This record gives sequence, structure tokens and C-alpha cells, in this order.
Amino acid sequence: MEFIDTPLHIAAVSGKTGFAMEMMNLKPSLARELNQDGFSPIHLALLNQQTEMVIDFYRLIKILFVLKERGGFTVLHRAALDENYVHLLPRFFNFCPRCIFDLTVERQTDLHVAAEKNKFKAFKAMLEWIQSTFEDKYMRGKILNLQDKNGNTVLHLAASINHPQV
Repeated sequence: MEFIDTPLHIAAVSGKTGFAMEMMNLKPSLARELNQDGFSPIHLALLNQQTEMVIDFYRLIKILFVLKERGGFTVLHRAALDENYVHLLPRFFNFCPRCIFDLTVERQTDLHVAAEKNKFKAFKAMLEWIQSTFEDKYMRGKILNLQDKNGNTVLHLAASINHPQV
């Protein structure tokens, strides 16, 4: 049966880290399963403020940061939308620097999502990480000039919601 809550989904929601880690050791494929709402266990852990579990999941299976839920959102897209995770964004990006280029089904990066949803603290944290990580101006420009499916860069999105800080 597809799209059900596995024991790993339930452990992620309830914060049962020990059980979740044992499940991932025994059956790593459960970590990639989406439930009926389109969420993987790592997404559910993040949405339920189980930060250490998210980090433990990633340490065990590194590819989880690029796992996409409904709409093509990664864990980093979700973290960019939640002010509670702003301080973790640099840490998450240090785990997976190439994740800054991951796109949703709308072809939006984490920066697009933060700019469009008026998440200035998250946007600023990501920009600071980009500046400290990518010394090459070409790479920084490549990230900042990525266009979503409507041709919008992060600057276009910020301007469209009248967000001068961005």
C-alpha cells in the first residue's frame, strides 16, 4: 500500500529519536517514503520541531536533504519558511552546499521561497551563508539570478511584495 504513515513517520512526529534511528538502520528505504500528505519522515521531523532528529537522519543517510516532498520542497525549503530554523540554515547548508540550487516544482530556490513569503531573517541568513561560502562572484550571481518558472529572480519576488529590505 502506498502513501501511508510508516512507523518511521510516526516516530518522527512524536520525537522518538532512538526508535527512528533504529528503524533507519534496519530499513533505510523507509526514510524516503512519503505519507498520504506528501511528507517524508525528515520533513515531518522538521515540521514538528525535532531538529536533532533531522540532523541525526541526515548523518545516517546524507541524501535526505535533497529528498523532495509535495511541491518539490526539500527540508531546506521548509526551514526557510519557519523563523524557528533561521539559526540552523547555515548549518544545514554546510551539510549540503549544493542544496542552495535545489528547485521546487515552481522552479524556486530556498531564496525564492523566503523572498516570496517575506521571510527576511531566513533570506538574510542564506545570503550571508552564500557570501561566506562562494567567494567567486560568478557563483553568487548564478544563485541570485536563478529564475523561477515565471521568470522571476529573488529580486523580482521581493519587489512584487514591496519588500525593500530584501
